[in-house]
Amino acid sequence: MASRSGEAPDDELVRRYVAGDAAAFTVLVSRHERRVYNLAYRTLGREEDARDATRDAFLTALRKLSSFRGEAAFTPWMHRVTVNACYDILRKRKREPVLDELPEEGRAGGSDRPPGPAPRPSPDHADSASIAVDVQRALVQVPHEFRAVLVLHDVQDLGYEEIADILGIPVGTVKSRLHRGRAALGRLMGGERSGSQEPSEGRMSP
Repeated sequence: MASRSGEAPDDELVRRYVAGDAAAFTVLVSRHERRVYNLAYRTLGREEDARDATRDAFLTALRKLSSFRGEAAFTPWMHRVTVNACYDILRKRKREPVLDELPEEGRAGGSDRPPGPAPRPSPDHADSASIAVDVQRALVQVPHEFRAVLVLHDVQDLGYEEIADILGIPVGTVKSRLHRGRAALGRLMGGERSGSQEPSEGRMSP
């Protein structure tokens, strides 16, 4: 008996979609949308922009899925597509983002819509929520190229090699940017504001 689409690995879902099974892409969206949205939100700092980046990333994936190389894992490939979508929005906006509410860490149900803002914290969680907001407020002021590494490593919990592959930079550059990003974040948490900067590198090829 064939396994259900929701239990199939990503590479099998990609093959099914390329072969004409449109439902396979819906499963991929459902499986990856929370991570994609959270990556976009942490990078852009504004819910509206994060939703736009999430939509753009999946539209790009839809167009390029037929050329996806099966030997590469789908998740890092999707991360790369998402970072490109974020860079596109940053270039269009050309200003530092304004903080909205933090995104939900989890979702219930199978809606295709990206996750919405988190509910207001209860009094018991007010302190931790306030710290999270302060970190995010400082994070979106970190220069873009450092911020991308910070988000991928410290928020998405990816390794140096995987980040290097996603961003198309050497592992040593990943480590350097992570160190400098953490230093910048520490200064910003202490009240020092950085100036607006555009990404120093071009888009990565998904």
